[in-house]
Amino acid sequence: MNADWVPPGGAGPAPAGTRIMGVLNVTPDSFSDGGRYFEVGKAIEHGLSLARAGADIIDVGGESTRPGAARVEEDEELRRVVPVVRELAEQGLVISVDTMRVRVAEAALEAGAAIINDVSAGQAEAGMLGLAAQAQAPIVLMHWRGHSAGMQQRAVYQDVVAEVLAELRQRVQAAVDAGVAESQIILDPGIGFAKTAEHNWRLLAAQEALAGLGYKVLIAASRKRFLRTLVSPSAPDEAAEPELDQATAALTAFAVARGAWAVRVHDPRSSRIAADVAVALAAHAPADVPLRLEEE
Repeated sequence: MNADWVPPGGAGPAPAGTRIMGVLNVTPDSFSDGGRYFEVGKAIEHGLSLARAGADIIDVGGESTRPGAARVEEDEELRRVVPVVRELAEQGLVISVDTMRVRVAEAALEAGAAIINDVSAGQAEAGMLGLAAQAQAPIVLMHWRGHSAGMQQRAVYQDVVAEVLAELRQRVQAAVDAGVAESQIILDPGIGFAKTAEHNWRLLAAQEALAGLGYKVLIAASRKRFLRTLVSPSAPDEAAEPELDQATAALTAFAVARGAWAVRVHDPRSSRIAADVAVALAAHAPADVPLRLEEE
């Protein structure tokens, strides 16, 4: 299925083309909302509410990738993900499956998912790139240096922007070698994955360099630790979700103005408004103001 497709009657992408991807964690231990939507019925209800709030894509994941998280068994991940994907797809929503496992991605595609979102960029299981090629499915390739249990030990860079770009180029080449069409590749700089707060800020500020690789860009920074530290320096773990969503919306406006293909967020409504503001400003900007929005 084409990643540009939007269900009839849905809100559709922002006029600039940036999609809002809503986060649906069907997990008991995700860093922000783990456990809230662990039961299948609640997960389906939340997926529908994300769409009503302005999400163009619902990103369904059954395994937490927060720092330090242990891996879930494959059969359990399947149990969590597939019924939710099937029901939401039958409701006409565009679904991405957030998984590092080939079997889970394949089952989700069969259940109606349109996009594979692999935070390991095909490194956790080599068959993922071949599956994307065979299914002709868009695939998100995220910058990744290892599983959650030990990834923060790998947050060592001389030049974080240059090194992340170089490592993403390697994953793009691996995907192309596996038969994935370049038009189906989406790049994610991996905010929060083997990154310090300083690394995250540098990568976000350098979004245009990432876009310069020539592929669609997904920005996934919603409610992450570096934002918690920003809005509540003395007690990051006590940062209020409304404040985190305001910070996320500010990043959404920045990402839209720099041509992001999508932003992955927990609160679609605030990011939808922020995207619309960025688009309205760009539409009224003088010709010499360097705001670049994705062409549809």
